Amino acid sequence: MLAPMKLGGTELVGLLVATSFAAGLNVYATVGTLGLLAHAGVLELPPGLHLISSWWVIGASVLLFVIEFFADKIPAFDLLWNALHTFVRVPVAAVIAYGATAQLSPEKQLLATLAGGAIALAAHGGKTAARAAVTPSPEPLSNISLSLGEDILAIFLIWFSTQHPVLASLIVLGLLLAIVVVIRWVVRALRNLFRGAEREVADLQVRG
Repeated sequence: MLAPMKLGGTELVGLLVATSFAAGLNVYATVGTLGLLAHAGVLELPPGLHLISSWWVIGASVLLFVIEFFADKIPAFDLLWNALHTFVRVPVAAVIAYGATAQLSPEKQLLATLAGGAIALAAHGGKTAARAAVTPSPEPLSNISLSLGEDILAIFLIWFSTQHPVLASLIVLGLLLAIVVVIRWVVRALRNLFRGAEREVADLQVRG
């Protein structure tokens, strides 16, 4: 059996970066995976996160993950679901970062908390932007594929960060850069859509 990963400086940063991003995608998968990895002896959670290894927390996370697994794959409804989860994913990521860094100075703990929430917000924003881009598609396959990919990525990032924390951080950095590109593309597409609609309305008024 492999020794559990002990959270030194590099390992802690890698885990927090990966966990924050994963929480922005699927917070229930993130919390459940952390708890299960701790029980499997793969990860030694900091004292401030021992609650996550409780079977009650793991059970609740798995149940909510199952609910989200189906809700997040329904076109249009997934946009409402994701909008509501802005108030779940970001705060939970911040709380996890806060609990994981309880041994640090208050200034560093605050910085880690803000960084955790910001990374989760970026991941959540990228997820929402991607859904907004594919929701107009008449077939549900795009939504289902995206949702499955997000679920798998969230779980993979947590596990991978326990094995290769630096590489996990680099992967998240690449994903954050991709999210910036996607969000800019979606914003530009929406602007073009509204401008086209305004031109059509203006043309109709002129003809009328």
